[in-house]
Amino acid sequence: MTHISASSTTPVTERHERVESLIAQTHAILERDGLTRAALAHIADALQTLAARPELFSRDDFPPPDASSGDTSTRYRVNPGSDGIALYLNSLLPGKTTIPHNHDTWAVIVAVEGSELNRVYRRTDDRSDADRASIELDREVLVEPGTPIAFLPDDIHSIHVTGARPTLHFHLYGRPLETLSGRLGFEDGRIVRYNQTHLHRQTQAVG
Repeated sequence: MTHISASSTTPVTERHERVESLIAQTHAILERDGLTRAALAHIADALQTLAARPELFSRDDFPPPDASSGDTSTRYRVNPGSDGIALYLNSLLPGKTTIPHNHDTWAVIVAVEGSELNRVYRRTDDRSDADRASIELDREVLVEPGTPIAFLPDDIHSIHVTGARPTLHFHLYGRPLETLSGRLGFEDGRIVRYNQTHLHRQTQAVG
């Protein structure tokens, strides 16, 4: 693990170093434990340690979308690279929702600020029709500081920002969102290609 001396670094430098340390820890956990729910819980613990340094991820550096623009979400990529593990910092406006969807990779979500309701679903059909599916609500998790959530590739959830303030949440994925061609959405009994129909495509890179 990288040793970081706060007294000898700027906030931006320390942010970069801590993000690099998180990615290294994540690789080490997956290499040691494989892709399991227990491994994702360990990754969530590491990501919560990063989220506990909100001064490194200020609203000045990661502002929410301008409500007057019509955008309801802003996504920042905070580690470089076009493949491999991808860390984003998302800001969603109150009222933002998504349809139920999977990720086509593992995912861990941890809050820096704000809360979002995650509804987690299970499929109840026999998966014999590639274009249709039925799902039912399994549980709800309010993701806020101290309460993370994690998903295996086929897990299904939807997001609902019910609080009064924009969120600022880490989303850590096994692969970059733009590469997840097998990602599925579930809408009124239909299966849709989520990246094609619902993904907010603009990602702002943070140097």
